[in-house]
Amino acid sequence: MCGICGIFDLSGAPVQQPTLETMIASIRHRGPDDEGYYLDGNLGLGNCRLSIIDLEGGHQPICNEDETVWIVHNGEVYNYLELRATLLSQGHRFRTNTDTEVVLHLYEQHGEACVRQLNGMFAFAIWDSRRRRLFLARDRLGIKPLYYAAVGSRIVFASEIKAILAEGNLRPALNPLALMDYLHFQVCLDDKTFFQDVHKLLPAHTLSIEADHPVLMPRRYWNLAYGDVDLVHDEDYFADHLLLLLQDIVRIRLRSDVPVGAHLSGGLDSSTTTCLASSLNSSPLHSFTGGFQEGPQYDETAYAREVADHAGTVGHEVYPTADDLIADLPRLIYALDEPVAGPGVFPQYHVCQLAAQHVKVVLGGQGGDEVFGGYMRYLVGYLEECLKYSILFDPAARSGDFVATLESIIPNLKQLHNYVPYLQYFWQSGLFQTPDQRYFRLIDRADGTDRLLASDFEDAVRQYSPFETFSARFTAPAIDSLFNRMTYFDITTLLPGLLQVEDRTSMAVSLESRTPLLDHRLLEFISRVPPTIKFKGGQSKYLLRRAVRSVVPRTVLARTDKMGFPVPLTEWLQGPLRDYVGDLLQDLARRRDIFQVSPAEIDDLVRGERRFGRKLWGLLCLELWFQAFIDTPGAS
Repeated sequence: MCGICGIFDLSGAPVQQPTLETMIASIRHRGPDDEGYYLDGNLGLGNCRLSIIDLEGGHQPICNEDETVWIVHNGEVYNYLELRATLLSQGHRFRTNTDTEVVLHLYEQHGEACVRQLNGMFAFAIWDSRRRRLFLARDRLGIKPLYYAAVGSRIVFASEIKAILAEGNLRPALNPLALMDYLHFQVCLDDKTFFQDVHKLLPAHTLSIEADHPVLMPRRYWNLAYGDVDLVHDEDYFADHLLLLLQDIVRIRLRSDVPVGAHLSGGLDSSTTTCLASSLNSSPLHSFTGGFQEGPQYDETAYAREVADHAGTVGHEVYPTADDLIADLPRLIYALDEPVAGPGVFPQYHVCQLAAQHVKVVLGGQGGDEVFGGYMRYLVGYLEECLKYSILFDPAARSGDFVATLESIIPNLKQLHNYVPYLQYFWQSGLFQTPDQRYFRLIDRADGTDRLLASDFEDAVRQYSPFETFSARFTAPAIDSLFNRMTYFDITTLLPGLLQVEDRTSMAVSLESRTPLLDHRLLEFISRVPPTIKFKGGQSKYLLRRAVRSVVPRTVLARTDKMGFPVPLTEWLQGPLRDYVGDLLQDLARRRDIFQVSPAEIDDLVRGERRFGRKLWGLLCLELWFQAFIDTPGAS
């Protein structure tokens, strides 16, 4: 795990190492163990390394035998041993035992198509001096980040945006269209970032840059397809195959020359990962859990302890407070680069801090909700679809992709017990509209904040429609099943925002976080499973529950009350956070020319925030982003 950066000056001007050193200094938290640089005239590469594999021999940048091809690499390639064996048989010679050098030789053997053979999380840059070509690549799901910007004649890239800003020639400025995405989705759609002129290389994309062909045209090398559904096999086959696949996925993610632990929330995803890892690990596994002491609805540590006992792990717990939030949030926003996702980032950061005291690598359950169908919005959306077909259409006309009948979904509606306010919000406007209109309603986080925009700012973004941008992505793939369409959108569009949080909260404390449930083989397998099995009767993660019923405790299998990582913001807003949040929102309204809100309206916002709402969280993080990157860039 590392931080990488680079500069390619298309005018031919030489790159200076001190500039690269300044860029690396801004992201040294990603790799405090080592750093290195390579210069070739108008090309420069930089790296800071968190040593995980081949601790002594893995210094980067790494070159091939004749020093014509160089690489800087962030991430882990889990099938590197198998790839290395094949490359050795093809005549390649290795100087190290790292996965990074395997990627380098794989590029020599297969060119830019090398990415298709990699199983892992990665973002890397390869400089091919023979062709004077810079090749950038990012993993299929976007687990590891990579950003780039055209700054004058220079192409500047890095693992984090702050390193691009540290290059010194790009003045940070708000991208107003990204702000509109943020208000509605709490992530930026497409390749936008919060910073004008800074782009993210999208998941499953590569980018080749040559001075003679300076047009930046990323190419997609992988996509998730749902066209080849397996209608031959039954539930038992899929469950058995899934368990075997999960065991292999976890096995290769235990490859490390440093201790490996596990995040453990007490939910099905992290419990599955922890139990499998503990059974496969050669030494006792350490697990890490967070909770809050403001009430049982905010504390799931009892479930986590049960799983820890069941799996035989050494359990550790942490309980963040409101005072911790006040102290940590400015640092967190700076670490994140952008104000993304929800308040769960705060306890997640504390669990990472706890883990970093004991291990260098952790496994987690990130991605399980999207892959297996765990979000309650899937059930809400499908409930309406069942009602719609029962009332308006002949039930016999439904295709085999229709997950459930109204009768079969009723027993699973108890899963929505804690989501009554969410249901009320969903049905406040519209019913039986088009699928894109209804799903937009389910994921829209604006909660009225877009109606607070100042007239001048509203004029500047009038031509941009977050809904139309969303709809184009939601309706584009040829997917018949509503369930598959919802999960596909989440995996390809919303999940990368959550993975940014996963990356930054772990890397901020020099911890590598691995996500077994996002192995691309697993996603390709799940895409072939009929929706009627994946989400049978509307039961969340139906197939996963079947597959791991002998692996995790029964109490975890039976849970219907899992709610992510809830934070007691509502309670804190009435006490220790009230003045802190109020002051920041006053600054946002007074200084930013974005919102038109009176002091009295801000007081109403603070008092009226609904439990588990994200309106105030979104606005709070936005003001802190301005303070960190626009007011005093790099001061955090």
